Amino acid sequence: MKPAALLEVRDICLVLGERPVLQDVSFQVIAGETRVILGASGSGKTTILKLILGLIKPDRGTIFVDGYDITPLGERELQTWRQRMAMVFQGAALFDSLSVGENVGYRLWDRRTMDDSAIEKIILESLRFVGLDDMAAKMPGELSGGMRKRVGIARAVATGAEIILYDEPTAGLDPLNTCVINRLILTLKTRGATQVIVTHDLDTAYRVADRIVMIAHGRVLFEGTGQELKSSGDPDVRAFIDAPAMCDQEAIIAATKNGDMPVDA
Repeated sequence: MKPAALLEVRDICLVLGERPVLQDVSFQVIAGETRVILGASGSGKTTILKLILGLIKPDRGTIFVDGYDITPLGERELQTWRQRMAMVFQGAALFDSLSVGENVGYRLWDRRTMDDSAIEKIILESLRFVGLDDMAAKMPGELSGGMRKRVGIARAVATGAEIILYDEPTAGLDPLNTCVINRLILTLKTRGATQVIVTHDLDTAYRVADRIVMIAHGRVLFEGTGQELKSSGDPDVRAFIDAPAMCDQEAIIAATKNGDMPVDA
């Protein structure tokens, strides 16, 4: 028997102005699954996260969380459901006027459901998880881009959210920091976290995803495992996944013609 979905996006359509952004997009995420939404810039990936959070409403379709339709809910009712989710923003979205520790504990202090000592303990544990437990007193401006991303993950972990949403978690990072972020995502997977990751980074998708949804021009172009994506014969899928290798080859040819490298390099 197939497990029930913790999160389901069903037949979502959205038009902004006269431009169709999403057209009949559907997928399910079961509890404990890491689902990657893959696609080029402008394909509608981040918009899906905004719909899941209820920040925008679809023109048609339904979003279920734990079997409950949250699509028609108003802002006050949505707050209860958002407590079950946490967002890791592309640029980390840290408050520059708050310390690292205050950023991580912000939602906990806002809720006021536990005392300060309990919150401080959670902050320290969350920062230790991302390897930044000695940075609690620092200000965001003192951190590198990779550290800021890790603080964003620590903040999500601190909330205890069942569903963690990521918007381009490795964008702008060097290979080493990308590896660190991917490792944190994989560790959270082993802890049973349900994760939805928006990215255009194929390597990240292959490394962390249980299943991948590929979006192109607002539609689902592919759904399956990373291995199934690699072996897909769909020409639009192949155009996306073969692009990095083609670009590398073109760069080598150009460099060879310009005399920048030996022909047999």
